[in-house]
Amino acid sequence: MVLLAGLAAPQGAQAAEAAPAATVEELRLDRAVPQEILRRSGFDSVAPDFAEALSSADSYAEARRIVACAGSALWKRAVDRAQGRGPAGGDLSRDDDRPLYWARLGMTREVRGWEPGFGPLSEEQRAALLDELERTSRGQTSIRYPAGAKGLKRVLVTGFDPFTLDRDIRISNPSGATALALDGTVIETAEGPARVETAVFPVRWQDFADSTVERTLRPYLKRVDLFATVSQGRVGRFDVERTNGAWRGGFGDNENIGRTETIPVADPATQPQWTTTTLPYPEIVAANTGRFPVYDNTSVTEIPAGGTQAVVRPDGPTEGSTARAGGGGDYLSNEIAYRATLLRDRLGLHDALPGGHVHTPVLQFGTGNTTEVTDPVFVQNRLDIIAQVRSIVTVAVSATGRTRG
Repeated sequence: MVLLAGLAAPQGAQAAEAAPAATVEELRLDRAVPQEILRRSGFDSVAPDFAEALSSADSYAEARRIVACAGSALWKRAVDRAQGRGPAGGDLSRDDDRPLYWARLGMTREVRGWEPGFGPLSEEQRAALLDELERTSRGQTSIRYPAGAKGLKRVLVTGFDPFTLDRDIRISNPSGATALALDGTVIETAEGPARVETAVFPVRWQDFADSTVERTLRPYLKRVDLFATVSQGRVGRFDVERTNGAWRGGFGDNENIGRTETIPVADPATQPQWTTTTLPYPEIVAANTGRFPVYDNTSVTEIPAGGTQAVVRPDGPTEGSTARAGGGGDYLSNEIAYRATLLRDRLGLHDALPGGHVHTPVLQFGTGNTTEVTDPVFVQNRLDIIAQVRSIVTVAVSATGRTRG
C-alpha cells in the first residue's frame, strides 16, 4: 500500500478516479448480525460520526489527519471497553472483539465511497487514506514502551480479525479479543514486570504480501524481550507451533480470495523453507496455565528432497524438504508466524529473542445456540482463552530469564 501524506488534491477532472465499490468484507456489514453487534456495543455510531467528520475536510492533508485520529480513537475505544474503562455502550460483553472489526469496516466503506468537496481523490490518495485507517485502528501505530523503565520486560503480542464469516457471521476471534485485553497492560512474572503491547492483523492474503507484518514488527523486534503471534486454531487445545512453513495453501480469506504459492517475501533468493519458534515451549507446555491443554506441536507437511508427493512428518521437516504446511497449517496463522520469525532471523536475533506462534482453542458457542450472537458459554470460553494466553505469556517471560536494557 502507498503512503502519500500531505499531497495536494489532483487538479482537473482527468485526475479523478471513480470511487471503488465496497469490498466483500464491507458488503457483509449490512446483515442483521453485524448490525446487532454494533448496536449492542454502542459502536453503531462510529461510522456515521466518522463520515460526518470526513465530510468537513477541506483538503487532502486535513482528510489524512481526520482518518488517523479516528482510526486511533477506534482502537483506543475498543481497548478501553475490553479493559473496563468508560461506558460499555450496551449489553454485549466487554471482552468481545467483534465491535472493533465491524466498526472498522463501516469506516473503510465510508472512505471507499467518499467524494470530497475540495476535489477528486486519486487512486493512490484513497489507498493511502485506507492504509492509514487500517493501521491506526489495529493498534499497529500505537505500540509504545516506557523509556528508561529499568528492569521492565517488553512483550509484543498480535491477534487476528474474525474469519470464515460466510460459514457463521457471528464468529469472534479470541486472538483479537486477547490483543484488546492485553494492550498496554503490565503482567507480573518471575523475571519482574512485563509491559505488553499488541496489534491485530487482517485475514487477507494481499495485506500480507504487501508486508503488513514486517512493516509493523520491524521497528520493535530489536527492542522487545519476547513476541508471540496468536491466532485461533483447533477445538479444545492450545498449540505452541514448533515449525513454520513457507507455503500458502489456498484457503479463502475474508475477501473470499485464495492464494496457493510460496509465501512472497523480500529477497526470495535467501528465503528458507522453514523457520522455528524460539519460545520456551517445554516450560509453557509443562506449566498449569489454564483449563485447556497446551501442546508442543511438531508436525509439518513437506515434499521430501527429491520427492514429488506431500507427506506428513510428525517430528518436523527433513533435510532439504519443501514446505507444504507448518505446524500451524498453510493459512495466515502459519504465515504470520513464518514472517515474524523470518524477520527475527534476518535481524540476527534468532538466538537472542524468544518468539513464535501460539494457537488458541476454537471459540465455541453454547450447545444448541445456532442463531444468537452471544451466550454465557461463549463469553466464558473467550474469557478463559484470554486468561490462558496471559498465563502463557507470563510463563514464557519467566522462562527466558533475560533482561534487556
